[in-house]
This record gives sequence, C-alpha cells and structure tokens, in this order.
Amino acid sequence: MQVRFEIPPPKTPPSILGRVVGVIVTIAVAIVALMFSAVFFAVIIVVGLIAWGYLWWKTREVRKQMREFAAQNQPVMREQSASNDEVYEGEVIRVVDPKDEK
Repeated sequence: MQVRFEIPPPKTPPSILGRVVGVIVTIAVAIVALMFSAVFFAVIIVVGLIAWGYLWWKTREVRKQMREFAAQNQPVMREQSASNDEVYEGEVIRVVDPKDEK
C-alpha cells in the first residue's frame, strides 16, 4: 500500500464582489446573534422576576409570623454586673516548651 500526498491546486482569491458579500453576511449574522442574545437575556430576567415575585408573595405570611415571633422573644436588654469579682481583663501569653509539643 502506497500513500500519496497530493498538493491541491491553489485557489483563486475571492473577487471584490465575493469579499463584499462575505462582509455583509458576517455583519448580518452578528446582528442576528446579538438580537437573539438580547431576547434570551430579557426572557431570563423576566422569568427570574416572576419567580422572585411568586416566592415573595407565597412567603409573606411566614415572614410576618417570624417578625411576630422575634418581637415576642426578644430578650430584655439590661445592664448586668458580674456575680463575683473573678472577672479579669488583660492579655494571655501562652509559652510553649518545644519538648511538650510532641
């Protein structure tokens, strides 16, 4: 079996009319792609807003109950003093002996 590698004949470069048509087709495809992407993102935003509004509407009663529960169970803030004098303020420095690390 013998493999042959043939070099294809060189193509003639496109004419000026072919280049103009190619540029026009490329611009048209880009514009259509931008239009579809804009519509796609607009649909995504609208669907997201509808879903958010639906969830907000369906959870309004639960949020109301949570606010009422929090208002009923809020601790009364009052100044508390220490029950004894064993409260110390300051810094702690921990010295670790290298022999004790293992």
